[in-house]
Amino acid sequence: MLAQSLAHRLPRTDLQRMVSDPSPPSATRAPSAGPLAGVRVLDLSAYIAGPYGCTLLADQGAEVLKIEPPSGDNLRQYPSTLEHESRAFLGINRSKRGIVLDLKDARDHAALLKLVREADVLVHNFRPSVPPRLGIDFDKLSAINPRLVYCAVTGYGETGPMKDKAGYDQVLQTMTGMCTLQGKRDGAPEIVYGSVVDYYAAALVAAGVSSALYERERSGLGQYVGVSLLRSALAMQSARMVWAAGEDLDVGRDMRSGGVTGLHPTREGYLYVSANTPHFWQALCARTGLHALASDPRYDTVRKRAKAAADIVPQLHEALLAHTALEWEAIFGDDVPCAAARRIEDMFEHPQVLAEGLVTTLPHPVVGSYRGVAHPIRFGRTPGPAPFAAPVLGQDNDAVLGPLRKNPGDGIGGG
Repeated sequence: MLAQSLAHRLPRTDLQRMVSDPSPPSATRAPSAGPLAGVRVLDLSAYIAGPYGCTLLADQGAEVLKIEPPSGDNLRQYPSTLEHESRAFLGINRSKRGIVLDLKDARDHAALLKLVREADVLVHNFRPSVPPRLGIDFDKLSAINPRLVYCAVTGYGETGPMKDKAGYDQVLQTMTGMCTLQGKRDGAPEIVYGSVVDYYAAALVAAGVSSALYERERSGLGQYVGVSLLRSALAMQSARMVWAAGEDLDVGRDMRSGGVTGLHPTREGYLYVSANTPHFWQALCARTGLHALASDPRYDTVRKRAKAAADIVPQLHEALLAHTALEWEAIFGDDVPCAAARRIEDMFEHPQVLAEGLVTTLPHPVVGSYRGVAHPIRFGRTPGPAPFAAPVLGQDNDAVLGPLRKNPGDGIGGG
């Protein structure tokens, strides 16, 4: 049925490859059952946005080959408390095979072009001026493989005066106003730690590539997919990025709903409380014993409570000192959305995380094994392959490049 349904949409050579060899070229892994099974991705990107976007594709069954320069992905060199490996690299690059290519070397460049002929997707995060110099720009590679989905992750986009500047998560946070609105009112700007712009860009990579693959089923052609950290940072702030006709530019764009919803001290630890709806506000007042606030018409809407935060918050803080943050979680139950401020380390054994199967143990040749995130997306019928550990540098060189070197006409040497 697969062959029949695709026969009218795919070139015969590609259809033959998908039907006759649907599994990854690794005898040690079972064929993928994910929705992107059979999709082959070349990941030339580094740091977070591009690599994690490719990891999301791998989670969905794509076969991802991470291609690093001889010095490795720069993320491997980031500070890490994990001896001999980068904790960040392991977390970002699960479920990929790995090889090393020096794209400035003629033999390695030829190897990449050979891989491109059989690939479905290529992802990189070079600045726009770099791919033409390396001979791997979209026009060059799409001429080799017209069905290639070519995804470029940039800092600022493909055009404009800043297009060739290096882009980094926290630089874009600062540029786009995110840090100003993150900080305290009338206070200094504050960085949002955790690479939120990068991770959102990664999600856009996975979404954009998947959409282009879907469109390819109709047209038979790949296309350029552009993702930038600038687009990511502004898209994350779409609710703020509204300037209505006739209004002043400098208007309130702070999305915080007031001092009631937020982090509060308790007898031990901090508790985040969200009480924006009438139901949750009434439940908060009832559980904390602040019954007078619940019936006061001065506080019966979220906007009124935001304006009256200076009156409400001190009373709330005094009430919350009766219990610890964890005790308040139990007291509020399902009636008041809340969470005690925890450490990331607490998530490895959190009952909800374990129930969802979000953490798995991955064997690794250097660190022995490590526990990390499993599938962040759940599919009912095509769940995807079991995750495996991020690659050590060049671990699959022989398996991937060996067959290419057997044909001397390719101009690919050893080493």
